[in-house]
Amino acid sequence: MANRLTKIYTRTGDKGTTSLANGHKVDKCHPRIETLGDTDELNCLLGVLIAELPAQEPLRQRLLQCQNDLFDLGGELAVADPGYTVINDAVISEMEQQIDAMNSTLPPLKEFILPGGNRAAALCHQARSVCRRAERRIVELAQQETVNQISAKYLNRLSDLLFVAARLLARQHGGEEVLWQPRKPAK
Repeated sequence: MANRLTKIYTRTGDKGTTSLANGHKVDKCHPRIETLGDTDELNCLLGVLIAELPAQEPLRQRLLQCQNDLFDLGGELAVADPGYTVINDAVISEMEQQIDAMNSTLPPLKEFILPGGNRAAALCHQARSVCRRAERRIVELAQQETVNQISAKYLNRLSDLLFVAARLLARQHGGEEVLWQPRKPAK
């Protein structure tokens, strides 16, 4: 691979704009940049989660693939060309199969669960929450500009995967999911 970044700072963004991969300059608060930022934050959280998992944890490989997918999704957003797509239906189908396989090992949900159970499960829930925000951002962006609709679908499915993964992680080593204990309504 050739050197991609020879200089880390360019000073070109000092006035509140940034360049997309297609060369167009946009404000740093542009919905496309906000979407990229949330996608990047999600990718960072997945990195923290992966760092918490033991090397032999099967979920690590799945989450590493998700990090690569998120980088691809970010590339789609940065190129800003409707014809440039990486995330496709095959990626969604693969993820759905993995969600189904993971979920088949879990008991049915009878109550709402709270984020927690252990550190890894809580981090997974946090990543799920950020994933939902990134999904909302991409839906908002799609109302203004053309984006790969499958990318929004990917984020929706990824949040499902993270929910199921958090349930699995909470139950590891004899742990339990934390169930919601609602208060009684005031009369």
